[in-house]
Amino acid sequence: MNKAELVNAMAEKAGLTNAQAKKALDAMMSATVDTLKKGDKLTLVGFGTFSVADKAARKGRNPQTGKEIMIKAKKVVKFKAGAGMEM
Repeated sequence: MNKAELVNAMAEKAGLTNAQAKKALDAMMSATVDTLKKGDKLTLVGFGTFSVADKAARKGRNPQTGKEIMIKAKKVVKFKAGAGMEM
């Protein structure tokens, strides 16, 4: 499913227009990004938890040359599924 298909599904299930559903989805995504950029976590009970984790610097290899390179430390987004996500 891509973003357009998600917007269509949201509109149908919530009884919204596609424009309203797109606006709601964009607002949710923006709020999620803002929360994670602050270093906070976002918990949606029954769905899951988004959080930020630090990934340490490490050594890697350039696959084209085989030369060893240093990969910088960075922050990554993690998602832990909630109980409502069981398949």
